[in-house]
Amino acid sequence: MSSPIRVLIADDEALMRNALKLFVDSAPDMTVVAEAADGEEAVNASVRHRPDVVLMDMQMPGMDGVAATRALLERLPGTHVLAITTFSSQKFLVPALRAGASAYLVKDTEPDALVAAIRDVFDGSCVISPSVTRDLVESVRRTVPTPVEAEPTGAENLSEREHDVVRLLGRGLSNAEIAGELFLSEATVKSHLGRVMVKWGVRDRVQVLIHAARTNVIDLS
Repeated sequence: MSSPIRVLIADDEALMRNALKLFVDSAPDMTVVAEAADGEEAVNASVRHRPDVVLMDMQMPGMDGVAATRALLERLPGTHVLAITTFSSQKFLVPALRAGASAYLVKDTEPDALVAAIRDVFDGSCVISPSVTRDLVESVRRTVPTPVEAEPTGAENLSEREHDVVRLLGRGLSNAEIAGELFLSEATVKSHLGRVMVKWGVRDRVQVLIHAARTNVIDLS
């Protein structure tokens, strides 16, 4: 049997830490190795315990989750950070992803989805809550040039099916949900996304979203 996924929980609310610990410890393939009540404590505890995945609250006193994520990954680049927040907030969303977070979830995420997200980031995937997707796209849209000045869309490099996959990704759908919408297998959806990443020179599904938003490939209307 392989070793369990080692998880550190960082949240300034004891009640939330206890709830997250309960969810994580209920999974047979993961264990909580440490807890932290603020960002600085999260960084120090991570250095001591070397977790595989850190559940990092974004809104903590002192060193917030964004700064803690950046500091932690500078010291432990092999660790995966899963950012969590009370609500979808553009204040933390893009900064957290730029700091190196592999996932961004809101705290009302179902326990099963949270546990699945931990497995996904441990395996090298990038995850964001569907409710966060629109905020991500809108945040990126506000930072790009006007349509007259914008760079070419890049859509001309995509096949019709690849464009369909990206469009549904922009609606916040998971790979399984995209597969259902397009009557494809989940493996085929992953294959299409993989080709999009190669064509656009990006590393994960979040970067696909950012590129698609920047170049107006997806429509939020």
